[in-house]
Amino acid sequence: MAPLAKKLNEKFSYADYLSWPDDERLEIIEGVVYGMSPAPSREHQRVSAIIFAKIYNFLSGKECEVYFAPFDVRLAETEDALDEEIETVVQPDIIVVCDQNKLDKRGCLGAPDITVEILSPSTSYKDQTEKLLLYEKHCVKEYWIVNPDAKYVMIYHLEGVKYWKPEYLTENDTLESRILDGLNIDLSEVWRR
Repeated sequence: MAPLAKKLNEKFSYADYLSWPDDERLEIIEGVVYGMSPAPSREHQRVSAIIFAKIYNFLSGKECEVYFAPFDVRLAETEDALDEEIETVVQPDIIVVCDQNKLDKRGCLGAPDITVEILSPSTSYKDQTEKLLLYEKHCVKEYWIVNPDAKYVMIYHLEGVKYWKPEYLTENDTLESRILDGLNIDLSEVWRR
């Protein structure tokens, strides 16, 4: 990461991001570069795969699409922002996009309808603070924070332009999406061994 940061206060854009080597996973949040954690744990990947599969199967034949990391989500201040003007590009664990106009060859330009972050020790703080504020600011309708170790899911629902108190679900609950009407995920299946 050091070679990329010429000055401590330097801001980066999506145009900079496109010029960086592919062998290092990075995100930019409001111009600040963050290194991604080493490869996620096996449990993280298992939980991610189960949630992705359930959403993917539910969406079969429907207009919305689901993607998993690494998949670039560019969050711009305006719809017609140039690469040099986009200061945020993240790679959530899972996203759902229902507006096909937001999808292009490089990923998603604009807020997904649902964003899922699965906590790991190195990203837990960022996912629960900076990304929570970021996804609220860009109007992600549902933000799921999944804790694979403590076996819970917090769902933030956008109400107007704010996230209020999250819905807290444990392994004994069923996750019901407000955005994907009819999607029900029995969380005991997510953590069943």
